Amino acid sequence: MIIVVCGPGGVGKGTVVARLVAEDPRLWLSRSWTTRVQRPGEPDDAYTYVDRDAFEARIAADGFLEHAEFLGNLYGTPWPEAGDERDIVLEIDVQGAEQVIRRVPPDQRLFILLEPPSPEVQAERLRGRGDPPEQAEERIRVAQGEIDRARELDAIRIVNDDLDRTVAEVQHLIEAARADRA
Repeated sequence: MIIVVCGPGGVGKGTVVARLVAEDPRLWLSRSWTTRVQRPGEPDDAYTYVDRDAFEARIAADGFLEHAEFLGNLYGTPWPEAGDERDIVLEIDVQGAEQVIRRVPPDQRLFILLEPPSPEVQAERLRGRGDPPEQAEERIRVAQGEIDRARELDAIRIVNDDLDRTVAEVQHLIEAARADRA
């Protein structure tokens, strides 16, 4: 199963997904590629950092399940290769989620939208992770449109206002989806 965790920047996707993967050995996190510059303090393995030419060559070779451009940077998820019976987790934006929905049948995916409790909390999270102020403002400006698009795609919505509760809700959804597939 492919578990899509999407939402606008600053909603806490990375934090929620890191907890899920740490607590459930049946989950495998697909590492996305990006042309964006690594943020100060960001782990080297947060993304596969590449230049635009390498990214575009991968697109030409149909090497991505999904890819999108956001704020001038390219982001993409390589075709998953978990290598065993684990469920694959994609931590992606709404543009990418739209592509996954078109390419992966409904019975093989779980689509979860994380929403921020408020634009103010989202802005605080973006600043806390090191986004430059102008980029944080742009992310907040486009966030509601991203949320609206994901809602139209019938994502399961969770407001990430309490990390423990959010992780527990997502874990419950994953277990329910696994039970439905058994």
